[in-house]
Amino acid sequence: MTEPMTAALSLPTARPPGCPFDPPIELARFRERNPLIRMVFPDGHRGWLATGFATVRAVLADPRFSARPELMHSALADLGPLPPAPPGNFLNLDAPEHTRYRKLLTGAFTVRRMRQLGERVTQISSEYLDAMERAGGPVDLMASFAYPVPASMTCEVLGVSEVDRDRFRQLIGDMVISFSDPDVPVEQGFAAVEETQEYMRDLVAAKRADPADDLLSDLTATDLAGSELTGVAVLLLIGGFETTANMLSLGTFALLNHPEQLAALRAEPGLVDRAVEELMRYLTVGHTFTRSALEDVELAGQMIEAGETVALSVQAANRDPARFDDPDTLDLHRNAVGHLSFGHGIHQCLGQQLARVEMRTALPALISRFPDLRLAVPAEAIVMRPDRLGIHGVRQLPVTW
Repeated sequence: MTEPMTAALSLPTARPPGCPFDPPIELARFRERNPLIRMVFPDGHRGWLATGFATVRAVLADPRFSARPELMHSALADLGPLPPAPPGNFLNLDAPEHTRYRKLLTGAFTVRRMRQLGERVTQISSEYLDAMERAGGPVDLMASFAYPVPASMTCEVLGVSEVDRDRFRQLIGDMVISFSDPDVPVEQGFAAVEETQEYMRDLVAAKRADPADDLLSDLTATDLAGSELTGVAVLLLIGGFETTANMLSLGTFALLNHPEQLAALRAEPGLVDRAVEELMRYLTVGHTFTRSALEDVELAGQMIEAGETVALSVQAANRDPARFDDPDTLDLHRNAVGHLSFGHGIHQCLGQQLARVEMRTALPALISRFPDLRLAVPAEAIVMRPDRLGIHGVRQLPVTW
């Protein structure tokens, strides 16, 4: 076993000047020294930072590491002691509790079923592109396209009625802003979560009384209690909306910043599958996960003691030259399958196939509708969103054509 590495003062978060798509430079330096080093967390906890692809993947696959929030320390902000996951929030549960929820939901998120939703993604994308075209540029792509498309698809999956969809989007927007902006008190975020849960409780009750052809109605026929259904619905709502919205906007920004790659995608429509995987690897919107050791674990030549939290830098892992050649280059022809942007192991993103369908449909529709799409402001004027949730993205993306 090697000697413990010197602790990093904190998780590096500052991206290189003028390079909003690249991870903090220090992460690569840490990875070169050792894929697992000591780190001091914002609340003073002395834990670990994993940056190597193999190391991050190993932690995500190891049942000796827990996803339960009450056992972990936040790597991005001092949020204080975190409460246990509410009923139904299987993302933050370990086996066997996690397994029970996962089995009930897996059938709803098969590749076949998600592809069937592709037609609706096409229709919804066209509706918002029509509205953009009528309005004329410049527009904020976040508000006009990147948020509404995945939000509408999440509504489709959960069975949110048309009349409630504006309220639905507002609830999610308030919740995300409350948790991501360091200038907003954390308590405001928890209040937004409670309001969202209240809305979902009402929706679950409505589905029990009058089931329809949607995922939430299907789940009311299982043995899940009302509180569990509410928790599942809130989790799917957030997971199915926020990351995809940021991928659409940040992915467009990256393509406009790499015109040769955008030209390749326009010239080769069949390239879209590889392009989406590469954009997800290159951008790694969900850039940092955490796990806590349930027992002593030897990994990468270090001994992680029970109770210690490990920050998993997925963005550093996805840029690891030991896994991907020339990893800091955006190359839409690259076979990036196997990246960790959807996680790995039992907590691998359940809705990843829906996210892929949305990206593979909406992104080509956008660049096809507007062949001369371009930024409406200089690239350096694009303001990135504050980051307290481990999700990277832009605050706004002004575009024109």
